[in-house]
Amino acid sequence: MRALFAVAAVVAAGGLAGPAPGLDKEVGKTKAGKAGAVVVPFELLSSRHMAVQVKLNGKGPYRLVFDTGAPMNLINNRIAKEAGVVDAKAKRPAFAPFGAMPNAQTIKTLEVGPAKLEKVSTMVMDHPTVAAISEALGPIDGIIGFPFFARYSMTVDYQKKELTLVPNGYVPGDYLEGLMNKMMTASQNQDAAVLAPAGLWGLAVSKEKDDEEAGVVVEAVHAGGAAAAAGVKPGDRLLTVGGRWTDSVADTFRAAGRVKPGKEAAVVVRRDGQEVKLTVKPAKGV
Repeated sequence: MRALFAVAAVVAAGGLAGPAPGLDKEVGKTKAGKAGAVVVPFELLSSRHMAVQVKLNGKGPYRLVFDTGAPMNLINNRIAKEAGVVDAKAKRPAFAPFGAMPNAQTIKTLEVGPAKLEKVSTMVMDHPTVAAISEALGPIDGIIGFPFFARYSMTVDYQKKELTLVPNGYVPGDYLEGLMNKMMTASQNQDAAVLAPAGLWGLAVSKEKDDEEAGVVVEAVHAGGAAAAAGVKPGDRLLTVGGRWTDSVADTFRAAGRVKPGKEAAVVVRRDGQEVKLTVKPAKGV
């Protein structure tokens, strides 16, 4: 199963996807679970992601990716407004990978097939990777992640294309709150593995496990952001930021974190086999 989600504003040293080590224990609690399994049909996309039908506050169904690498749920602005998760007149937040937290909200009722939960946390943002998959494979409106699947013991039947979910009694806490608390504690520790760059860079990067080349791949560049203004393009190979190597996602966040908002930083990318030197001036976070 291919992990899709990348936490835009924070990162554990091991990478962007998945809960920070031990964090779920800090923000979660256990209650007596209800016996009985539920079966949720899923669609296996050509990208190898699983898609499920989801209802939000009784509205839908909507088609979302079921991603066991996602530490949070995510829905786009369209269905968030349609289902009443946010005010229909609310201003659309910008996608800010290296800076501000996305818009955190609570879904009153979340239904994934016959499984129904109340008061489930989610982020509301138009994630460029989700949008790209949606454009290629049909409507995809978000991601179902840890706040949902952590409550169940799961069995995946790829032949029947079914998820069997058995309540395990675990009730995850507020991931964002726990992560922010962890960052506040880590801010005084030079060896801490969590980092939150203050500047808004306006790009998302990734690196596959078997990728041994120098640098990371620029997956998305936010229109109107600092990276776009500097000429960074999706598909570029980001080699250095501010003179520091970016051979992993964690390296990239560390390098970005050393650049003060509003200050220029030299960036080197590889594009079409040639190294290109650019200058990025990250904006201040909100």
